[in-house]
Amino acid sequence: MNIHELGVHDLASRIRSKELSASETISAIFDRIEDAEPTIRAFLHLNADYAHMRAKAIDQLPANELANLPLAGVPVAVKDNMATVSMPTTAGSKILSGYMSPYNATVVDRLEAAGAVIVGKTNLDEFAMGSSTEHSAYHITCNPWDIGRVPGGSSGGSAAAVAAQMVPAALGSDTGGSIRQPASYCGVTGLKPTYGRVSRYGLIAFASSLDQIGPLARNVEDARLLYEVIAGHDPLDATSLPDALDSSLKPFDDWRGIRIGIPKEYDGDGIDPLVQERYHDVLALLKAQGAQLVDLSLPHTHYAISAYYLIAPAEASSNLARFDGVRYGLRRPSDDLLSMYETTRAEGFGSEVIRRILLGTYALSAGYYDAYYLKAQKVRTLIRRDFERAFDQADVILTPTTPDTAFKFGEKSRDPLQMYLSDVFTVTANLAGIPGVSTPAGLIGDVPAGMQWLGPALKETRLLQIAQAFEQLWPSVPWPSVGDE
Repeated sequence: MNIHELGVHDLASRIRSKELSASETISAIFDRIEDAEPTIRAFLHLNADYAHMRAKAIDQLPANELANLPLAGVPVAVKDNMATVSMPTTAGSKILSGYMSPYNATVVDRLEAAGAVIVGKTNLDEFAMGSSTEHSAYHITCNPWDIGRVPGGSSGGSAAAVAAQMVPAALGSDTGGSIRQPASYCGVTGLKPTYGRVSRYGLIAFASSLDQIGPLARNVEDARLLYEVIAGHDPLDATSLPDALDSSLKPFDDWRGIRIGIPKEYDGDGIDPLVQERYHDVLALLKAQGAQLVDLSLPHTHYAISAYYLIAPAEASSNLARFDGVRYGLRRPSDDLLSMYETTRAEGFGSEVIRRILLGTYALSAGYYDAYYLKAQKVRTLIRRDFERAFDQADVILTPTTPDTAFKFGEKSRDPLQMYLSDVFTVTANLAGIPGVSTPAGLIGDVPAGMQWLGPALKETRLLQIAQAFEQLWPSVPWPSVGDE
């Protein structure tokens, strides 16, 4: 048995029963990281000393306390836009190079309270702005299935670390698909919860009305375990929902009676023919199992990318104004205050961040606010209403997670619009605030494809039940062998 091959559930169970110790688990994980990380480069920071200290403390707990830790000794990685006191928090940007937070994000505290061991911070597109992790200020991350291809983004480091079996699970953040898209590209499971279900306290904001933290794991059960640990009301987050988690649902019996919505807008031009063929294969399998396929329409989907790329940059331009060289982070001294702002930001921000700040500032400027930003918010309301009507007809909605599979490095970096279209199937969930989960659907060629399950707001438990039933139905494939030579 290779310890690094075990998932969250198995590891926690074995550590609680003393079959494994947390210390030997962490040692095995860092051995695996030593093997795979030089090739994949999923991490920006690692802290072995801190991880071993945490593991030792867990091993010393009495059995009755250990039994109450759902993630006892489980190694977890965290995307580097979530505040941690044990490691730097850079958001993948030079403007925060070496920054040490004085507090933990709420999700980090909740992971550690549940017994998890944070082993490192993962790479990302700078300030979570990107779909490939090519926009990190530090280095690119490779897809474990094909190191010449991107892992997706912006949570590409988290997805790659899980797929390469360097950790059994990781946290990412999702503003327009940044958990689900890399989950699809890397062949792992990724959940974006309902907006407000997981605290954003300690998350470096990209677009505050869209951002949501969620888990990436090797299977749905493991993603659910992490989700249940990090979800719930947080008084430190004004957008945190007070609703209790729904744990009262009966187990999934069979597919008969399950209504699966098939929106016509997600099955047409712009989809890779092989991805479309896989989607139809999945639908045929579900129908054969007794599921009811419901044709429906989400008519405002066509406006989603346009609305998203007005709302998200507008909020980013406001959120990133705090990085001015005065309060924290990089500072480049100049003769006057304005010059200091200019030189600090010109050196500290990458090209994609600058592009989005400019776009957002323009959309919010006098004379354009009503024509662009306000109109985009109205479209957002229409998209949300589309989903509300759709869920009157269907229990869940099924779409491809992405219109393609992982693309090669540099293939889309010169054409921002093509890069933005990688999120065409995922941005609607963020605009509507509903949950979505991407599950693997086998390989197309040598790289993974994913299916996206969308559900009504606050119905993560049922959504995950259905996604797990599909996972058990669809044949699994071996994990990539990077670092095993």
